[in-house]
Amino acid sequence: MDYTATQSGFRQQPNMRLRNSSMDGSEGSQLFEDTSRATPGSQAGYSRTQQTGPQAAGYPGQSMMQDPMSHLAMTYGASLASQGREMMDKNLDRFIPISKLKYYFAVDTVYVGKKLGLLVFPYMHENWEVSYQQDTPVAPRFDVNAPDLYIPSMGFITYVLVAGLALGTQNRFTPELLGVQASSALVWLIMEVLAVLLSLYLVTVNTDLTTIDLLAFSGYKYVGMIIGVVAGLLFGRLAYYLSLLWCCAAIFVFMIRTLRLKLLSEAAAEGRPVRGTRNQLRMYLTMSIAAAQPIFMYWLTYHLIR
Repeated sequence: MDYTATQSGFRQQPNMRLRNSSMDGSEGSQLFEDTSRATPGSQAGYSRTQQTGPQAAGYPGQSMMQDPMSHLAMTYGASLASQGREMMDKNLDRFIPISKLKYYFAVDTVYVGKKLGLLVFPYMHENWEVSYQQDTPVAPRFDVNAPDLYIPSMGFITYVLVAGLALGTQNRFTPELLGVQASSALVWLIMEVLAVLLSLYLVTVNTDLTTIDLLAFSGYKYVGMIIGVVAGLLFGRLAYYLSLLWCCAAIFVFMIRTLRLKLLSEAAAEGRPVRGTRNQLRMYLTMSIAAAQPIFMYWLTYHLIR
């Protein structure tokens, strides 16, 4: 509005411009931009900027994945880890044959029942040979003559528990004494297996017996030990001696009939009778292993019955 006052003689236009300039300055100094008058193009650009902001930031590992050197280092590290795992599995299998251990635990309820009956009543059993399928022994659940580690391991654990029960009934139970009982039984078992291995080496017996087989056969005596201790706890000391005597005779017959096929397999395969110094040594070794079982059975249980 440009007008000129006729009476005062001066023009009012500069005041209006000053007011307008002050208003323009106040609009320029706003803290937030007024987007109500923005064009659709500017709003689209603003929203696009808001959407692409987090995507442009990305996740922390994105820059590493995009870096070729980092990707190469990660690939090389993964290959080294896989090689180390394969080497560890190979060396572990050399000392502890994990794949072979699965064979000794391939049992079922029927096998366990028949095996326990064979350990207690071996006198009526006739066929003691292990069955083979394409030069490989069948799993224990298919052949009662096959050795297993399930019964020896469970027998060892049960023996320790029964020993703790026997000590508790006599007010002699302590955790330390139970630990001594378990460790002594384990040490005697290891010493027995090592002694048999040394004897086989000295006699130079060509047999298919492995260390795990000897561990299984030596662990079968825990069944008779458990029966003797339980009978002693229930019916007294006389029942302990009678039941232990029966189990000792049973394990002796079982070991003789089982090991003679293993230790004398070379002579039996050639059709030669058991004669000569070498074969006599094998027979003596078989009888020694079988005779050691009753000794260990009595040594590890006599102090549990009072």
